Amino acid sequence: MYNVLLFCDPGIDDSLAIMYALLNPKVNVVGIVSSYGNVPQQQAIQNVAYLLQLAGREDIPIIAGARSPLSGEIAIFYPEIHGEEGLGPIRPPDTVQREVVNFDEIFKIINNYAHNIFIVDVGRSTSLAIAFLLGGEEQLRKVRAIYSMGGAFLVPGNVTSLAEANFHGDAIAANLILDKGRNVYITPLNVTNYAIIKPENIVQITSQPFNSFSHLIKPIFDYYNDAYKKLDPSLSGSPLHDVFTIFALVNPQQIRYVNREASVSINFDNTKGVSMADFRPRSTEETTEATDFIAISFNYQAFVEDFIQVMTSKR
Repeated sequence: MYNVLLFCDPGIDDSLAIMYALLNPKVNVVGIVSSYGNVPQQQAIQNVAYLLQLAGREDIPIIAGARSPLSGEIAIFYPEIHGEEGLGPIRPPDTVQREVVNFDEIFKIINNYAHNIFIVDVGRSTSLAIAFLLGGEEQLRKVRAIYSMGGAFLVPGNVTSLAEANFHGDAIAANLILDKGRNVYITPLNVTNYAIIKPENIVQITSQPFNSFSHLIKPIFDYYNDAYKKLDPSLSGSPLHDVFTIFALVNPQQIRYVNREASVSINFDNTKGVSMADFRPRSTEETTEATDFIAISFNYQAFVEDFIQVMTSKR
């Protein structure tokens, strides 16, 4: 069982990742830090509260994360991909009410599960960077590993020609995590672009009411899939970047990594958010505490089969 503290900004992909984590028998979600990113922070919190209510998991604390990047820039949102409320055509009911706990709950959770907890960060890295700044390395050393969805190594970006959305959205925070974090596993566009779920997979999942999320999965996926078709008509489905990151945590045997010390450009020019590492043949000879693990390939069939199995779970 993987005890997971999830940092996210739902968003359709994040929402599917939350469903996947809650339904996965290998995952114990111990807290969700909800921040700005795909949608404003308050909407992201509302979306998390709605999903937890559907799952009957009001026991999982929601922690209010960051509202904007460390740089002080104005956050950019993506309603054309995620919808105005972040769940495509679905609007969470106004009746959803949940207590949101203070940021220091992060450290209480880490201490409760010391050395047996994983952080999965599938949004902008601002909140996790703040946790580093407030808690210091002493607190974060109690985390076994950090799984970060972000970056694009040796492939094009998705918000600029060079940079991926999460690292570009707060480059300072992303670079801090890669610099200060230990046992950081990065799932960049190199792999997540190929974590494609097809419409026929969704039909298979939603052909009958398997669980409390079944009625949501198809409408939000269809919205997301239509957006991706406009971006790249050649795609046969939609990449689930954030779902893949949790899949990578709980299925390590299905992922191939290279060990490199990675960083993110914090320059405010056309290189902002660019993920960098030394990929020369001899660059792996020396491994240090600062070495990161960059995913470069995976077993696609295993990913699809696992997603279908988990999403049809009655858990």
